[in-house]
Amino acid sequence: MDTDSFSDAEIREIYKLKNIAVVGMSKSDGKAANYVPKYLMERGYNVIPVNPTAPEIMGKKSYPNVSSVPDDVDIVDVFRPSDDVLPVVIDAIKKPGIKVVWMQLGIYNEQAEKLAREKGIKVVYNRCMLSEHQRLFDE
Repeated sequence: MDTDSFSDAEIREIYKLKNIAVVGMSKSDGKAANYVPKYLMERGYNVIPVNPTAPEIMGKKSYPNVSSVPDDVDIVDVFRPSDDVLPVVIDAIKKPGIKVVWMQLGIYNEQAEKLAREKGIKVVYNRCMLSEHQRLFDE
């Protein structure tokens, strides 16, 4: 699986956005969908859990979908199987202000990418937000 074509400078710009809705965020320690958002929170990002099966994760209210989040969302970080990404993007584009859809390592959906791009949303795929942050900022 390829990755998107963003340069390191472009990815650094994305990290300036601070409100991240994490779709598929997990309550289970040891899962990437738990330790990646925790890492981001520890670095000052406003992480918003999106998981319809959990009312709260890491002391934060969890929402059933992105469009139901009352706060501003800059980045939609997706921890769902590739086949489940399109419905996430269809829902997310209902919410104004989203600038980036980020599909985690091993995740890509061509239809979701096309739809998001048509709405002017940048699409990062097959990259881990933790690994990329460490690579670019933890010198």
